[in-house]
Amino acid sequence: MIFNFNYLLFLAPAILLGLWAQMRVRSTFSEAQQVRTPLSGAAAARAILDSAGLRGVTIEQVPGHLSDHYDPSAKVLRLSQSVYNEYSMAAVGVAAHEAGHALQDAQRYAPLVFRSIAVPAASFGGGFGGLIIILGLVLASQPIVWLGIAAFSGVVAFQLINLPVEFDASRRAKNQLDALRIVPANEQNYVNSVLNAAAWTYVAGTLQSVMTLLYYVMYFGGGSRDE
Repeated sequence: MIFNFNYLLFLAPAILLGLWAQMRVRSTFSEAQQVRTPLSGAAAARAILDSAGLRGVTIEQVPGHLSDHYDPSAKVLRLSQSVYNEYSMAAVGVAAHEAGHALQDAQRYAPLVFRSIAVPAASFGGGFGGLIIILGLVLASQPIVWLGIAAFSGVVAFQLINLPVEFDASRRAKNQLDALRIVPANEQNYVNSVLNAAAWTYVAGTLQSVMTLLYYVMYFGGGSRDE
């Protein structure tokens, strides 16, 4: 079997890092929610966008917890309820991060462009890569198995491209919060904690996808099938 104890052992560091990162995000967000700010998350994002001349980018409230994201195709910044309406360091930090993606889009930041190009491959690989591998096993067809692995590699490519995109958005967020005096640099420790914790979730997700791909390659390359 592909997904045996060795598989879990191989991915254990990435899985544990991911669990720690998720707990860290929840704890830092909860702590930063207790620190009040003069602007709501939506207002902070609007100030950042307007200062960059991006008045055509709209801001919408969406359901879900931390479901915040920027849609470059629609030029819409979507904020969850806990960010849109909240006057807290947590809300302002998350909103500023998403506004950072809009700034990237306006400036044609290369990694963001490449990430958008990689989305279809990542969606296909994440949804069908494993199924193609299983189909190859059922049909005892090594070429189909490797086709599935190649499809899954699209997920890895997306994750690797996504890391600099997310780190740069956080950097832009911190700079804008300071420049616009929304949150001065000497008071950004709560914002930094939230964004740094979120960064670890991206690192953990990337590590897990890379380790999964390496396991597939080693397993089907002959390293583990005989065990």
